[in-house]
Parts: sequence; structure tokens; C-alpha cells
Amino acid sequence: MNKVWNHFKTVSRHRHQVFLHCIKAGILFQGLTHDLSKFSFCEFWGGVKFYQGTRSPHEAERETYGFSYAWMHHKGRNRHHFEYWSDYDYKTKKPMPVRMPVKYVKEMFCDRVAASKIYMKDKYTDSAPLEYFLRAKGKRAIHQETSDLLEKLLTMLSEKGEDETFRYIRELKEYDLQPEGVNRDD
Repeated sequence: MNKVWNHFKTVSRHRHQVFLHCIKAGILFQGLTHDLSKFSFCEFWGGVKFYQGTRSPHEAERETYGFSYAWMHHKGRNRHHFEYWSDYDYKTKKPMPVRMPVKYVKEMFCDRVAASKIYMKDKYTDSAPLEYFLRAKGKRAIHQETSDLLEKLLTMLSEKGEDETFRYIRELKEYDLQPEGVNRDD
């Protein structure tokens, strides 16, 4: 029963922290609905079974099974994860990353910062989310523009702090990042 309560507290603290970040980022509705799938049977009980408190239960589940059932469920239902944004290239028929809409990159930023705060506790610094991101850079299947924007936001957080970064995020619009050749006035 202790793992049930501890996992519930961790998920709830994380969601609360993401909610606070989403308010600062100007995406209130996304903050309210963030990670609701974590309370589904598959994700919640998988999280309880592999709960440790110092890292995501998905890591321990991967070590056991070679993949995480809960993560497979989670990433398929939450658009703030870059893993959600993949499709088959119509020519090669191979999976390829798709550029994320800016509103979900904003939520992904909020999620990553909150996760660092929750798992690192008093060891957290504004550089921690960037350091975590850079450790896997080049190893993940993420669209280059999405990766570049997230890295820019995490670097800004590291160098300029939360207030300036969230101010920038609030002002960032989807059309600021249109692919080349797209005229937003059409």
C-alpha cells in the first residue's frame, strides 16, 4: 500500500508542478489536462509496480521487460511527448519524426522542468533539464525543429532563469516557426 500512496503522491506533485508551469507559459487548459492518462489502470498500476521515487517507473519496467507497457500507453495519448509525433514516410514507409506544434513543445518544456524538480528535489538547478536533454541528444527520433526549439528553451532557462524563459514562451506563437515556403498570410 505504501508504493500505491507514494506513486500517487509523485504523480500528483508532478501534475501540480506542470500545472503551475503551464500557467506561467500561458497554456492553462493544457496544464489542467496534463498527464490524466497516468491515472488509467495500465499506467497507474504499472507505475506502482515499478515505483522507486528517484526516477521514472518506466525505466525499471524497461529493465524488466525490455520495454515499458505503461510508457507505450502514455506516449500514445499525450501530445506533449515527441514520441507521439511520428508517422510513416509515404515514400520510404519507414517511421519518421514529425514537427510538433508549438503549444505541445511549450507543454513538453513545462513537463521536463517539472520532472527534474520532482525527481531531483533540492538538487535541482535551472541547468538540470538541459543537462538531461543533452545526454541523449542525437540518440532520439525527434524532428530537428522540435529538438532545436526545446533545446533553445532549456538553454534559456539555464542561462536566464524561469521568469525570462516563461515570458518568452508566452509570446511564442505557432506561426513564428512555419516551415520554409509556407506563407501564413494565405
